[in-house]
Formats: sequence, structure tokens, C-alpha cells
Amino acid sequence: MAITQALPNSFKKQLLDGDQDFSTAGAGGDNFKLALYVSSATIGAATTSYTAAGEVSSSGTNYTSGGKALVNSGTSVVSTTAFTDFADLSFQNVTLTARGALIYNTSFSNAAVAVLNFVTDKTATAGTFTIQFPAFTSTAAIIRIS
Repeated sequence: MAITQALPNSFKKQLLDGDQDFSTAGAGGDNFKLALYVSSATIGAATTSYTAAGEVSSSGTNYTSGGKALVNSGTSVVSTTAFTDFADLSFQNVTLTARGALIYNTSFSNAAVAVLNFVTDKTATAGTFTIQFPAFTSTAAIIRIS
């Protein structure tokens, strides 16, 4: 059991098939969410869609099953790199421990988009748990194709 950081294989195919739309949601793009997972979760390149297996427990916290909606930054291209990113995401007043996360597309059958591995457990105790995404640039964005 492990969390392996990856762009899932199914996501790569869906991009080529035109199934995933990263235009900003208000401009007709898809809607995305991020769910948090514990260290015993098994998610990675073979993950095809959101799963509750191994997800952070919602018991006694303000984290709800399925995670929280992301705000998409849209898409851009600089030189030979196309990229997309999301605004930072915070879970307020939570007590939880997470080892990784899954970004998934709620507009397309909860299809997996990206698996994030935090490497070590990250904890919040009656506080704020924040996912800080990198800058919306061709060298830093969370999803880059070059």
C-alpha cells in the first residue's frame, strides 16, 4: 500500500480523447475537487477515479468525504510547455493527518487527474490544513505538459 505521485494513465488518455476541460469553470470548463488520503491508501498511476478507500476520516472533523472544490486557474502555454494549476485550498478547523491527495474531475465521472504524495504525514489539530499549489507558470504549475 502506498501513495505514488503521478498523473494517472487514464487521465493521459482522457486528455487525448478531449474528455478533460481545464478552461476556467465559469467559461465552460470542468469542475475539480481534491480529496485527502492517509498513508495506507493505495493511489497512483493506476487510479482511474475518486475512491473513498483510504480517504481521511470525516469523523469528528470539518473534512467531508470527497474533499473540497478547487478553483482552476485555466490553461496557458509558454514556449513548449502547456500548463494548468489551482488556487490554494484550505480546510478550516480540522483535526486530521494526511499523506497525500487526489485531484479529480467531478464533471467527468469523478475521473482521477493527479495523485499528490506529501512524502510524510501532514497534520492539523483543531486548525487549518492548507494545500499550497505552486505558481501558475510553465516551470512550476502542478500539471505541465512539455
